[in-house]
Order: sequence, then C-alpha cells, then structure tokens
Amino acid sequence: MPIKILTVDDSMTIRSIIKNSLKDYDCEIHEAENGLLGLQSIIRIIPDLVILDITMPVMDGIEMLRKLRSSPRGKDMKVIMLTAESAKENIVEIAKLGVTNYIVKPFTKEQLVEKISGLVSLTKL
Repeated sequence: MPIKILTVDDSMTIRSIIKNSLKDYDCEIHEAENGLLGLQSIIRIIPDLVILDITMPVMDGIEMLRKLRSSPRGKDMKVIMLTAESAKENIVEIAKLGVTNYIVKPFTKEQLVEKISGLVSLTKL
C-alpha cells in the first residue's frame, strides 16, 4: 500500500520538485497550495505525512500546523516543515508547535528522501 504524502506549498515548482524526488518510491502524492486547502485535503485523504511550507497566502504553514495539532486527527500526524529561513527563532517556534522535522530550502532530493525515510517506510518501486 503506497505511503500518502500531502505537500502544502504555494510554489508549484517546489511541489513538482517533491513529486519528482519521490517518483521512484511507492508514494501517493497529493498537493495543496495553501494551509486552508491543506487542512481540507487532510480530512479527505488522511495522509501518512505532510510536507508543509511556512510562507503561503490565505493560511500560512504555522497557522495550519496550529490548527492541525489542535484537532484529534492531526495532533499526532507527521509533519515536515519547509522553511527558507534557518534562523533559530523560526526553528524553535515550529518545534514548540509540534513539527516532526524540518528542511531548510533549498534542499536536495537526497536530503528530502532522508528526512521522509526517517518518518515513514519508503519502498522503492
């Protein structure tokens, strides 16, 4: 059974990079372009992992993570946060909100696969 991964990022380029990085693995990739659509997608697909950007219009990643952690379905969901900033304050803030792990942009395919593999069992196709 494929691993369900939801990518929430307003950048189509980043969503494509993530999708292409995982094309050799047994994954079902779902996409949303902001936090509000991300929360709606979570209800519909119940992903095994969420890859969440911080800076987005409509609802940013931090607000989405807050809402996710306050719901019974999302309180224990695995979330990798994508951030363009490696400032310690940002990392501390998302850690307090219960993020599972984070990746600083730009990232490589290998970094992404390594972070994901640490949280879910990726199987090569």
